[in-house]
Amino acid sequence: MGSTLWRRIAGAATGIRDQDAHDVPSILACFADDAVVRDEGEDLRGKESIKAWIGKTIEKYQFQFVPQSIRNDDAEVIVAIEVSGTFDGSPVTLDYHFTIGSDQILSLAVQ
Repeated sequence: MGSTLWRRIAGAATGIRDQDAHDVPSILACFADDAVVRDEGEDLRGKESIKAWIGKTIEKYQFQFVPQSIRNDDAEVIVAIEVSGTFDGSPVTLDYHFTIGSDQILSLAVQ
C-alpha cells in the first residue's frame, strides 16, 4: 500500500484532518470511481452516491473522530474510531473496514 494512501486514510478516513473539517472533496478523493460503502444497512456504489452519503452524514451527525487503532490484515485495513456527534449514545467506537487497491479505497464498511 502506498504512502499516499496511508496519509489519506490517516487524514480522511480517521478524521484527523479532513473528516473533522468535513472536507468533502478531500474525503471523496480517497475513493475509487467504482468504490462501495456499507453503512447503516445501506450499500452505496460509485463516487456520486458516496459524495451524497458523506454530505448527508455530516449534516445529520456533525461528527468528530478520534482514532483509536489501526491494523492491517491480509485483506483489509481496519481503523477503530471513536465517533462523537449529534446522535444518541455519543460517543461510540466503530470499526472502519477498508479494502485498498491502486492507492484508493475500493470499499469501506462501517461496523
